[in-house]
Amino acid sequence: MRLSVFTDYSLRVLIQAALRHPNKVTIDEVANAYGISRNHLIKVINELGRAGFLVTQRGRSGGFTLARPADRISVGDVVKFGEEDQPIVECFNAERNTCVITPACRLRGAISEAKRAFFDVLGKYTIADVCVKPEALLRHLGISAP
Repeated sequence: MRLSVFTDYSLRVLIQAALRHPNKVTIDEVANAYGISRNHLIKVINELGRAGFLVTQRGRSGGFTLARPADRISVGDVVKFGEEDQPIVECFNAERNTCVITPACRLRGAISEAKRAFFDVLGKYTIADVCVKPEALLRHLGISAP
């Protein structure tokens, strides 16, 4: 399974927020740390805020923080959020499916099972779990520890 850029950036944003907790993180901080477009991050952060993963604050002293502790944010939930509208294969999208073998195909069931297993495994991990060595990551990103 390939994750979208949106999901990839979402995970990075949440990891950075967990590493900086309880301090606010700015869009520019994340953009500079990861070499990501500020415009892409604005959309990601706004969506994560709407979904309840982040608390955002606009303005001069703005930024964002985690909406709940990192050990209560499932990696699986974040990936599901980012990928829910992305069909793995064409036949998972009823509106765009042009595959002629769909009515007789048994591959769809196998892919559905694999997708469930994928999310089940990711559901075992939290954002806190993927931040196992925060000091090393902070050093690598050039960020001072809070």
